[in-house]
Formats: sequence, structure tokens, C-alpha cells
Amino acid sequence: MKILHLDTNHPLLINQLNDLGYANHEDYTSSKEEIEAKISNYDGIIIRSRFTIDKQFLDKATNLKFIGRVGAGLENIDCNYAESKGIYLISAPEGNRNAVGEHTLGMLLSLFNKFIKADKEVRRGQWLREDNRGIELDGKTVGLIGYGNMGKAFAKKLRGFDVDVLCYDIKPNVGDDNAKQVTLIELQNKADVLSLHTPQTALTTNMINTEFIDVFKKPFWLINTARGKSVVTSDLVKALKTGKILGAGLDVLEYEKSSFENLFTSKMPEAFQYLIKAENVLLTPHIAGWTIESKEKLAQTIVDKIAKYFS
Repeated sequence: MKILHLDTNHPLLINQLNDLGYANHEDYTSSKEEIEAKISNYDGIIIRSRFTIDKQFLDKATNLKFIGRVGAGLENIDCNYAESKGIYLISAPEGNRNAVGEHTLGMLLSLFNKFIKADKEVRRGQWLREDNRGIELDGKTVGLIGYGNMGKAFAKKLRGFDVDVLCYDIKPNVGDDNAKQVTLIELQNKADVLSLHTPQTALTTNMINTEFIDVFKKPFWLINTARGKSVVTSDLVKALKTGKILGAGLDVLEYEKSSFENLFTSKMPEAFQYLIKAENVLLTPHIAGWTIESKEKLAQTIVDKIAKYFS
């Protein structure tokens, strides 16, 4: 079987696939059209988020047996059409779930304790202790929307705190010892913190908007390490201004390119201009699952799944 690698990954991925007897070809620079012209020669492709695997691409991939995405989500692939053509889809949420759980907790604690603000002030020679008095996580109710690999990983990290953890998911019976599954209304009535752990789908796109935010009974903190398009940024800014959202930790943004490798290239949106100046907003460049360890674990997960189904 011949595999085409479209993005660079941990070297173990190609090395182990070579050991398993696969022929591995690498092309990290050709255009999508150039890849389409030769994709019929391959049995499998491995990609991160370089471009969209759409119907046109899949129609040219006449011998394709599998697509491996070195990441958690599959939104850059037309999954229904691929599956209708008998193409097996492989993702690797197991590989970076721990990294996402740790990053989410780090963002929350940083916001509660004003780490970024205080650090900047001390570097300027300011010593503002009272102005940087924090709040404690103990005693809070943390609500998770999405309770798959990422949500479960974050809930596990919260076990060392005296918190109530609630989860909402469209799938039934996913709650466990670390999180009690509840209705969305109960979560909105009780949560002090809302953390998103959902894939990008028609249901989750623009999910966090003014109407959704206003249903929450209490002002709350928002953490998003999932997908940027789940949050309407202009509505988030409105809620930050009114105090309905107390602060936000955003590892992902509505304005990201679909490859996740770049932000916008046009004029900076007004809502984003507010976010970058707000002291109660913490921003990171889509790196929640982007650790040294997760790079290796993601690659290993893909190898293991290919070996399981195609060896």
C-alpha cells in the first residue's frame, strides 16, 4: 500500500509505517490541484489541516482506502461522501486529549489569578497586590459542553479541586465519576465556568451567541479550546462589556483559517481589537493540544490505527 503524507508530523509516523511495509511518499508543498492529479496512485493519505478533502478531491482519489488526520477533528474532510466511497476515516483525539486538558486548566487558573496582568505590571515596576487579588476554583461549578475525549480529559484534571463538574452532550449516558451529565438548561442555571469541548459541526457553529449567553443564570467564565467558529466573537465582546461573561480564555478564534496555521490576513476585526486589549481575556494560538508529548502520541495513534485495520 502506498501512503501520501501531506503535512509534516513526528518522524515515528513514517518510520513505523516503513517498518510495517508501507510505501511512504511525502509532498508538503504541491498545490491541491497538483495533489489531485496524482492522488489516484495512493491507497492512503495522512494530513493535518493543510487543505479541505472535498468531493472533487475524493472523486479523483479512485484507489483511496483511508484518510488519517493527525488531530482530533475531521471537519476538513467531507466525511459522509468519503464513507459513501468506502474510505475509512482515522483521527487521533486520544493523542492530544491530555495536552488539551492541561491547557484548559492552565487557562482557567491564569484567568482566576490574573497571572498575565500581574506579570506585565511587575515587569513595568508596578507592585499592585490588591488590584490583582484572585479568586479560587474550589466551590465553583464547572460546566462542560461536549464530553468526549477532550471534555473527559479536562474533567479528570479537575479531580484535585473541590468543584462540581457538570457535562452536557448530545449523546446519552456519557457522564462518569468525574462529571455528572445534565440537561443544557441545568448547566446554564448552575455553571460558574463554561468550557467548550465540541467538534465543529452545523450544531456547534455560532453556538455561543447572545441568545445562548443570556440564558445563563449567573455571570460566568468562558474557556474555548475546541473550535473558534463555535463562538460569535462580537457577541462574546458584548457579554464581556456587560459583565455577563467575567473573562474568557480562547485558544481558538472565529477568524482562524481552516488550516489553523494562520489568523486573518485582512483588516483586524473590531471585536478582536477589543479582545487583545482586554485584561480579562487570555489568548493562545491554537496550541492547547500542541505539546512535545502530544506530537508523538498523535503520530503513534495514527500508526496504531492503520496497523489495526490495514495490516
